[in-house]
Amino acid sequence: MNTDRRIVILTEGQFSNHTSKTANGVIRFIPEQVVAIIDSTKAGKTTAEVIGAGGDIPVVASLEEALPYEPTALLIGIAPPGGMLPDSFKDVIRQAVENRLDILNGLHTFLGDDRELAALAERFEVRIVDYRRPPKQLQIASMRWKERRAKVVLGVGIDANIGKMSTAIALWKDFQSRGYRADFIATGQTGMVIADKGISVDALPSDFVSGAIEDMVMDSAKDHDIIFVEGQGSLVHQGYSAVAVGIMHGAMPDAMILSLEANRQQNDFDMPYPDVWDVIRLHKDMISVYRPTVMAGISLVTFGLDEEAALEGIKNTERDTGLPTTDPLRFGARPLSDAILARLSIST
Repeated sequence: MNTDRRIVILTEGQFSNHTSKTANGVIRFIPEQVVAIIDSTKAGKTTAEVIGAGGDIPVVASLEEALPYEPTALLIGIAPPGGMLPDSFKDVIRQAVENRLDILNGLHTFLGDDRELAALAERFEVRIVDYRRPPKQLQIASMRWKERRAKVVLGVGIDANIGKMSTAIALWKDFQSRGYRADFIATGQTGMVIADKGISVDALPSDFVSGAIEDMVMDSAKDHDIIFVEGQGSLVHQGYSAVAVGIMHGAMPDAMILSLEANRQQNDFDMPYPDVWDVIRLHKDMISVYRPTVMAGISLVTFGLDEEAALEGIKNTERDTGLPTTDPLRFGARPLSDAILARLSIST
């Protein structure tokens, strides 16, 4: 992981808990690398005041105001549906290049393909990193999970943007703190920025999603005992189900953790969520035709609830599902870690 970066994040007009997914993940997990956020609509506040994380990282109105914090890179901090670059961001990106900042881009718009911008980057000797650019060598999955000895845990969710990445990273860090040889496999642009590796699978041809995941898992399994794979989309969201299936069949998980949100009852298509037990059975059925798997626990997003209500929501979810439940960002991942260790019979 590259720990020398000093990142300024561009989120203009979209810095919030639900519209700046990439920025929020980076702020929560590598705040020491973030020097400022650019969003004129929130200027003067701190990230803690806006999203409840990051401490006193400042929100400023422009790149010019961010430059005194000595950034080395500009990150595009939003992840809009379709992943296209807003026109309003282009001038800020050019200005960043002219100030010798690397450009970190997770959108489907490949900035490196913009001839004018690429020439400008070459002139000022900076990098343009397009995280969603697919690797050149791809192959289909080929049942190599049968050869691995490492355990694999996959984050899945009842919806998109519901904490799958955050849960996987929290578990990865918790297992590392306990002395396990644990790894995290990033499958989206935000996780790639955090881990400084991975593949953004939603940019791959569908035939190769499972193979790309299988490749990363098998490579990681050479040096790790337990691997946490970031899930994407949801089996029960029509817009994002395809990528969810591809990741599941590439990871072939020994265990899964299901992400729910206490205050959310329908997706952005206004479709009410299915019964949670139906969702659990569906995920297990998708894997059980190949191999045994377990749903080891529930990660419950409790943002917006006070502590008493959050703990009550966790208690109720645990009662209703019979599965260990916590909000790993708020109360720590240990209950889920313990559940994984027990369900997979991993020695402590």
